[in-house]
Amino acid sequence: MYNILSPDIIRKFIPSRKIDSRKGDNGIVLVIGGSHIYHGAPILSSLSALKAGADLVYTAAPKIIVNSVRSYSPNLIVIPLMDSKMTRGTVNKLLGSLPINIDSATIGMGSKIEDKTSLQILIKKLLDKGIRLSLDASSLIDSILPLISNNNVVVTPHSGEFKRLFGSIPPLKLKDRIFTVEKLAYENSIVILLKGAIDIISDGTNTYINKKTAPAMTVGGTGDVLSGLVATMLAKTQKSVEAASIAVFVNGKSGEEAQKKYGCHIMATDLIDMLPQVLKPYDTIN
Repeated sequence: MYNILSPDIIRKFIPSRKIDSRKGDNGIVLVIGGSHIYHGAPILSSLSALKAGADLVYTAAPKIIVNSVRSYSPNLIVIPLMDSKMTRGTVNKLLGSLPINIDSATIGMGSKIEDKTSLQILIKKLLDKGIRLSLDASSLIDSILPLISNNNVVVTPHSGEFKRLFGSIPPLKLKDRIFTVEKLAYENSIVILLKGAIDIISDGTNTYINKKTAPAMTVGGTGDVLSGLVATMLAKTQKSVEAASIAVFVNGKSGEEAQKKYGCHIMATDLIDMLPQVLKPYDTIN
């Protein structure tokens, strides 16, 4: 049994902001991504996380693109990674330089992984620190599954990444697709957010679908925006399936609003510009 995401459901999921909250109380996020080709991916995720309401976002990117990332926006706090690809040395140095109060992290957008072990070390150490994780793109490999089981981790594959992670392509029929996502989420004790024309989110017990009406969202970078949204919502709530559901709903609505304004000529940054408009009706302060 599944529920179709709606404004009423999302309103129940989004936590209130305390009127006396201080910097950091509303989420501190770490974004790890980028490469010499994909310098934009961590920028999109980081700006998305900020627009979604995170108080602080740290962007860890290879030093080869650090200047490009820093120059894009003064809102970005950038941590240089020593290598252009994810290596054990890069991971160990990053882990030694992180702030101690990070709530959540999203990993993989635009990254190049030098060896699987470096990614495994990174994931394990972040989980050991109690940091809630969202994994996307190059971080979605089958060897991570034993590490992330029973840790409230969200994985956000499209169909191709789903095959790399689980070894099979998700079925085409929606009913079978939902069953497959539920089964694998339950077996691996994770939250799966399968991206598509109809998004499916499940922790194996609770399942939601998100129907989008914005074909313009096929443009590159909308998945990076989604990753930033997931990370912020994970920082705000410990209920991972709810965090993923909020993120995918808001991402889709932002795409729809961008398409209304620009037709089928949108960019991923247009979704980020629409986030305050989409999220504002759900703001509550207590």
